[in-house]
Amino acid sequence: MEKLIITVALTGNVVTKHLNPHLPVTSDEIAADVRRCADGGAALFHVHARDRNHRPTLDLSVYRENVHKIKEAAPEVIIQLSTGGRAGKDWEARANPIRLLPEMGSFTTGSNNLPGIVYENSPQFIDYLARVFHETDVKPEIEVFETGMINNALFLVKRGLIHPPLHFDFVLGAPGAMPGTVKNLLFLSESIPTGSTWSVAGIGAAEIPLATAAIILGGHVRVGLEDNLYMPDGSPASNPLLVEKVARIATEVGRAIAAPEEARSLLSLNPAHKDRILGAFKPDFTVESGCEPQP
Repeated sequence: MEKLIITVALTGNVVTKHLNPHLPVTSDEIAADVRRCADGGAALFHVHARDRNHRPTLDLSVYRENVHKIKEAAPEVIIQLSTGGRAGKDWEARANPIRLLPEMGSFTTGSNNLPGIVYENSPQFIDYLARVFHETDVKPEIEVFETGMINNALFLVKRGLIHPPLHFDFVLGAPGAMPGTVKNLLFLSESIPTGSTWSVAGIGAAEIPLATAAIILGGHVRVGLEDNLYMPDGSPASNPLLVEKVARIATEVGRAIAAPEEARSLLSLNPAHKDRILGAFKPDFTVESGCEPQP
């Protein structure tokens, strides 16, 4: 069985320190959590940004500061920047983190209802964002909340906008989306093309049970305070504690943990792209693209 890639969704857009004081929101807190999680076995980090008031933001200066601090603290890890729509719906702003040239970026290929909002990813926006991934050669992680999002991703492959081998992340247990059951995880994992890689992000109490199932099924695992605030015993979670829990489960069932370089190979990442994002800190850096933004 392949070594296990542990991804950490550190912060997200919804959780507050009031809900969990361990939530990292400043660049220093995020970088410190990355270092601790990397020491525990995590290789891949899903990164959001918060402003000075700890509110979600798509401000590129905040993303750059987060990345700079992460690279200082843990230069070996894989950075995946979020293009999620909770921090704003402007197409250009959502795509700009990809133009910073991280090794990976999240890409939700469909819309669904979440508590209080429609998580909107229109066909036109999906097409636009796919072209940004294509032009930048950043690897997308296809975020799947329901089965149709797999089909949408495969349609983009057919059109030459994204390229195999694909990496999918099955987000299960979010209210309004597919329930967080092992049956649903097995169905989704058997619905993707041969040669693809996949991970699971169980929401709330589904996180550790689905992580355990993924470890056994040969998939990979995403944990973190973006998705879940509590340990299985009901105590407050932290990102490092969640990583330690998953690493311990994997060790007990005999599955080895992938180091960052091993994860890059498993995900078919271009090793030459490891530090491309550092170009975002050059004084003459500008955000450019041949893609047409939303009118």
